[in-house]
Amino acid sequence: MPTYRTPDVYVEEIPVFPPSVAEVGTAIPAFIGYTEKAARNQAHDLILKPTKIYSLKDYEALFGLPKADTIAISIASTGAAPGGYTVTSFTEPTTSYLLYYAVKMFFDNGGAQCYIVSVGTYQSTPTFTLAGDTGTAPATAYGLQDGLDAVKLEDEPTLIVIPEAVKLSATDYQSLVQAVLLQCGGLRDRFAIFDLHGGGGALTDAELGTQRGYFGTAHLKYGAAYYPFVRTTFNHYIAETEGGGGPASNVSVTVGAGSAVDLVSLKASDTAAYNFVKAELGKYFVVMPPSGAVAGVYAATDSARGVWKAPANASLAGVIEPVVKLDSLKQEGLNVDATTGKSINALRSFAGKGTLVWGARTLAGNDNEWRYIPVRRFFNMVEESIKKSTSWAVFESNDANTWVKVRGMIESYLIDKWREGALAGATPKDALFVKCGLGTTMNAQDILEGRMNVEIGMAVVRPAEFVILKFSHKLQTS
Repeated sequence: MPTYRTPDVYVEEIPVFPPSVAEVGTAIPAFIGYTEKAARNQAHDLILKPTKIYSLKDYEALFGLPKADTIAISIASTGAAPGGYTVTSFTEPTTSYLLYYAVKMFFDNGGAQCYIVSVGTYQSTPTFTLAGDTGTAPATAYGLQDGLDAVKLEDEPTLIVIPEAVKLSATDYQSLVQAVLLQCGGLRDRFAIFDLHGGGGALTDAELGTQRGYFGTAHLKYGAAYYPFVRTTFNHYIAETEGGGGPASNVSVTVGAGSAVDLVSLKASDTAAYNFVKAELGKYFVVMPPSGAVAGVYAATDSARGVWKAPANASLAGVIEPVVKLDSLKQEGLNVDATTGKSINALRSFAGKGTLVWGARTLAGNDNEWRYIPVRRFFNMVEESIKKSTSWAVFESNDANTWVKVRGMIESYLIDKWREGALAGATPKDALFVKCGLGTTMNAQDILEGRMNVEIGMAVVRPAEFVILKFSHKLQTS
C-alpha cells in the first residue's frame, strides 16, 4: 500500500471495507395481554411498556402469577372407610386471563426470549377491550389495541402474539386481527400468530367461513392462524395464603351438608378431605389457545434448523391433546378455502407422537408466492438484515466503488444462506442474484436524485407439504 511523506509524519492509506450482513433475530415474539402486576421499580410502571424477558421467572418477577379463578367443589363421605370421599358437584372454572399460560407454553416449547406488553392488571370481573380505558381503573387498564400500538415502536420483535384476543367480542376481534396484519404489512419485519376466535369447539364449514372473514383481505401473507385450542398439562392455579386479610384460597369446599370453607381452613380441620380435594383438582387442566406454544415451536425450529424450515411436524410440549380431533378429510377444508383462499393450520394428535403442528401456511393460502410461512419469514429476515447492514452506504459516493461493495456484501451473505440450505439451486447463480448499478437498477436521474437501487432475487426452498407415494404390482420375473 502506498505511503506519503510529509515533513513530520508518515500517513498510511488504510482501505475501508464494508461490514458484513449482521443477521437479525427471527423468533422474538411480543406477547400482549393482561397481567397480575406490571412493576419493576414502582406499581404499574411497566404498563404499556414493552419489556424483554428471558424466562418464566423473569415474567413472574415483573408481571406476577396467573389469576386465582374461583373454584367450587362439593364432596361427601362415602362411609365405606374412614376418610373416604366422593365428589358430588364440581364446575370447572373458566380461565379468566390467558397471558401467563401462553408465555409458559412459549418457554416450554423452546422459546428463549420475548417481549411482554402488559395492557392492564387483573380485575375481579375480567374486562377485555379493544382499545382505550375501561373506565374502571384508568391507571392500570387499557386495551389490546393500545398494546399493539406500543409494540409498533419497538424494532426487535418479529412475531406478534395476542392470546387474549379470543376473549374479545367477534367485532372487536375482527378489528384487532386486521390491525395486527396492517402493522405487520406496514413494517415488513414481523409476522402474526393468530388463534381462531371460536377455536375452543368444533366448527362447521359455515362457521369456518365466518372465522376466515374476520381476517379481511389485506396483508394476509403476514399472518397464520391455528386451530383448535389445546388441553394443556397445567392445572388450574390454586392460591393458598395462610394468615393475612382476605380469602385464604380461591377454592371453596363444601363437605356434606356443612358450610363452604376455603382450602386453607379445610387443611387445618380435615386433612383427609383436604388431600382428597387436592387430588381431584389435579384431574382438571387449563384449555388454551395454541399461539403461545406455536411461537415456541417457531423459536425452536429457527434455532435448530433455520427460519427457512417450516415450523411444523413438531410435537407440542405441555399439551395433552387438541380439544377437537381432526382427520385428513377435515383438514382438507382447513388448508384451502375455495371461496376466500385463506388457510388455517391444524393441530392434530397422532398415536405415539403426541399433538403436532400439522400445517405451515400463511392466511394467503392461494398465493403461490407467499403460501408458506417459512418463505414469508425468511424474506422478512433477509430484508431486515440487509436493510440494517447497508446503512453504512448512506451518504457514500453513489458510484461504481460503492455499488460493488454493496453487491459483494449482499451476495456473500446470500451465498452463505444457500450453503446452509435456505435457497434452492445447484449453484449460487441458480439460487440468487443481486443487481446494483447504472444501466441495470438505476438511471442517470436516479443518481442525480440521490437514489441507489439494489435488486435482490432469491429462490427460497419450500416445504414438501404433500408426500405422494405410488405403488403398483410387479409381475414375478424369476
